[in-house]
Amino acid sequence: MLTDYFLSHDFSFFASGWTQFAGAFFVAFMMVLLFGRPFIRAMRHLQKKGQPISENVPEAHRKKAGTPTMGGILIVFAITVASILFMPWSNPTGWIAVSALLMFAALGFVDDYKKVTSQSKKASNGLSPLTRLVVEGVFVVILAYLINQTMPPYIAENSLSIGSGIILPLGFFYYVFAYFVICGSANATNITDGLDGMLSKLFLPVLIVLVVALYGATRIGFMDTVMFLPTASGLYAVLGAAFGAVLGFLWFNAKPASIFMGDVGSLALGGFMGTVAMLLKSEIIMGIAAGMMVLILLSSFVQTMYFKATRKITGTGKRVFLRAPLHHHFEELGWAETKIVERFFILSVLFSGLALVLLKFA
Repeated sequence: MLTDYFLSHDFSFFASGWTQFAGAFFVAFMMVLLFGRPFIRAMRHLQKKGQPISENVPEAHRKKAGTPTMGGILIVFAITVASILFMPWSNPTGWIAVSALLMFAALGFVDDYKKVTSQSKKASNGLSPLTRLVVEGVFVVILAYLINQTMPPYIAENSLSIGSGIILPLGFFYYVFAYFVICGSANATNITDGLDGMLSKLFLPVLIVLVVALYGATRIGFMDTVMFLPTASGLYAVLGAAFGAVLGFLWFNAKPASIFMGDVGSLALGGFMGTVAMLLKSEIIMGIAAGMMVLILLSSFVQTMYFKATRKITGTGKRVFLRAPLHHHFEELGWAETKIVERFFILSVLFSGLALVLLKFA
């Protein structure tokens, strides 16, 4: 909106992706910071008892009972408004990224609403896993189709790019691949959102990698390992807005959290992250940058599969970890919540650093 307006009046300064990034960052950050307290009070009033604390988390989490949830609504709202203000409207990539954000936010909202209204402490008190996976699958088909439409003619339809020189046509399996990337991202961020401030801190380094990948994709010769994607320039404002909103939310979500992000935020950010990675043809790089989230997701998967397998074979289910996901395992070992968050953040920075090295030189 603002970008198109100023460009139509010969303010070429707004043609720069970095101007759009900075403008969207500032607006999203200030929106969350200014509206954060009133929003938290409103959520506390509406939800009464706040988010029920699951029976499957360590005992230390019981003291968090009554903390309001659905803070992701503010994040999603800030990203959407700031993106619409500063992204070029004629470029489809920004709209696709925002659509992914809103789709997964809507799914997360339904899940959160069911948890808050039921006040059940069971781990399955939200939507069933099957319902979520099916709905996410519908989202992925829509998003994958739209992503394909943004690709330049020199990139084969339904293909996977490895660097800038290898393009692998996948055909139907492109949608399977997209499912793993986008739904995997959504569920990884969802499971990572288990300690105060952790998802925000692990998400920000990944955003930096995506911003660097975006710069490489819109500059010929800057990175030989990145496919040149001129239409990706529409993502500068969107990524700036995401960076500002998540950073602003961390102000309120740092321990002790005044509000939880909830599924409406964690699913939205994950679906958004996977979609942006596919728009940039940087799915593998994103997977490396988000390595800490991947490990957290895998810990939960391994725990569940191992328990079911050993119960079927021996009659008694056994566990790999003291408690899953991974951060709860370390809590059971006696680590302080802040120590877990900070060390996981350090590992996230290292994973993102590795991704940047591979982005430049691999």
